[in-house]
Formats: sequence, structure tokens, C-alpha cells
Amino acid sequence: MATDNKAHSIQAIRIEQYGGTDVLRLKEITLPSPGAGQALVRLKAAGLNFIDIYRRRGDYPVELPYTPGLEAAGVVEEVGEGVTRVAKGDRVCYTGQPGAYAEAALVDADKLIPLPDSLSFSQGAALPLQGMTAHYLINEYHKPRPDMPVLIHAAAGGMGLLLVQWARHLRAMVIGTVSTAEKAELAMQAGCDHVINYAEQDFVTEVKRITGNGGAELIIDGVGKDTFPGDLEAVSLRGTIVIFGSASGKADPVSPNLFQQKSIKVCGGSLFNFMLDRNELLMRAHDVIHGVQAGWLKLNVHHEFPLKEADKAHKLLEGRQSTGKIVLTMN
Repeated sequence: MATDNKAHSIQAIRIEQYGGTDVLRLKEITLPSPGAGQALVRLKAAGLNFIDIYRRRGDYPVELPYTPGLEAAGVVEEVGEGVTRVAKGDRVCYTGQPGAYAEAALVDADKLIPLPDSLSFSQGAALPLQGMTAHYLINEYHKPRPDMPVLIHAAAGGMGLLLVQWARHLRAMVIGTVSTAEKAELAMQAGCDHVINYAEQDFVTEVKRITGNGGAELIIDGVGKDTFPGDLEAVSLRGTIVIFGSASGKADPVSPNLFQQKSIKVCGGSLFNFMLDRNELLMRAHDVIHGVQAGWLKLNVHHEFPLKEADKAHKLLEGRQSTGKIVLTMN
């Protein structure tokens, strides 16, 4: 059903220039009613991800002013013309459209994922981007099999904990890297068979020791610059390295001829290339939700901040001091 043209005044975090966390400002903005194919979602929680930091800093330039945030959960408040997939009052979550650090957002209805009553809004905000990223990273490149050595960097972060649980569910031998003893304990609880504290140990040496010098068949790396040179040493013959982030900065260039030495594959990943249509989107979302409902996958929301404290949330994530998922909540 088409809506009228009334405007909605909401609070949102706005970025008007690139920079540090101080550029995250709470502002009043106006959203129009949803157009054809859109829904207005009253947001309850938004998930933080490193891509939010890259965009805030200008590493990944966006048109300014800009409301960050690429995943959220909430309740449909209005729908635009032609929308039949969702209706007013539906609980939903989504990823892939900016604007989640706000009290409401206009979202393409085709991108909305039904959120079961059994999941909280904070869980819903942790589900779409990181959950479906874990899904494609585990399933699309070199799928773990029983006892296969899999190395997961930053294993105690929001993304890392999901990857550890998924690899463990497939009965791989899971090796995680962390930076503190506290994070090591979390990674072990999530299902790591071995945890390497790279603040105290050389992860390449440890991976070779653990695998009897064979190396890891799959390395999943969201850290980048600090870890990629070691990945090339720690990977097994005919193994696979997947780079999906650059928390420590972009990895330095290397000659592709280096990959010949072990006949390895080095791949880059972005979730947005793995949900090209609604069927693919819902397939990944369904698998994540099923894992949560079955109990083997936990959406570890360890930190919640009110919307107005987005700067504090960014500092925690950017400093790589957080564990689990960070979520902003809206009243």
C-alpha cells in the first residue's frame, strides 16, 4: 500500500568529515515515508563492524554527510507501494544498506530478513553481516572437513567467535589466534582446539608445531597487514588463505609467483558478492538462524552502547580490545 509523504524526524549518528571517533555526532535528521519497494524500519539495535571504521576514517570513501552502520534489527513501521514481503509490525533484520546508526531507516524490502521471536533485537543486529559473512567464508572457498587444520585470526572477536563455532561444528581442528589471556579463554570456550597468543608466541611456529609441520589447510584472516606474511608461511601445501578484512591495515603487496611454492590459493572475500539475490540472502540467513536455534551457534553480544555513545563503541572496536559483538541500542 502506498504511503503519504509525511516526514519522520529521528536521531541519527552523522559523519560530516572523515576522521577519528569525534566525527561521530548525534543529529536530528528527516526521513521521508517509504517509496515503492521500501519499508521504514523502526530500529532497536545496530551492529558495529570494522567497515564502519574504514568508512569513518575515509579508507573506504563514501559521500558525506553519511549515517554509518550496515546491519540492524527492528520493527517495520510503514511499507511503500508494491511491498508484499513484509508488513507493519514485522520483526526484521538486514544488512547491505547504510544508515543503521539511527532510530529508523529506509530499507529495500527485498533485503529484509524475518527475525524469529526467539531471537532478541540485539541478536538480530549481530546476525546479518557477521553471521552471513561466517557462512560464506566457511562454505565457499575450502570447506572444512573433520580434523582439517583451520587457522582463524582474531578468534575472540565478534567475527572470530562465529567462525570458530562454525568450523568446530564441521569437526575441523580449529586453531585460533588472540592477543590476551582473556581472549584465549573465550576462544577455547567457543571451540578452538588450540589457541595461540600472538603477543607471546610466533603463530607460524606454533601452527607448524600443532600440525606436525603440515600447516593450516584453510586460513581465514580479517587482520591483514600484521598477519598476512605469516599466513604465507603457515599455510599448507595446496592450502587456501582468505582475506576478508584489514583490521591492522591493508596487507603489503606480494608477487603472485610466491603462491607457486606451495600451490596455494589466496582469495579475497566480501559478503556483498555472496548475496546477489534474495534467494541467496535468505539461504545464508536461514542457515545462520538455524544454527542459533539448534544451539551450536551463539551470537555473542558482549558489549552494548546507547546510540549516543557510538564514539565509545568505535574506540573499543578500533582498539581491538573488544570481545564478541558490539551493538548500539535505540530507545
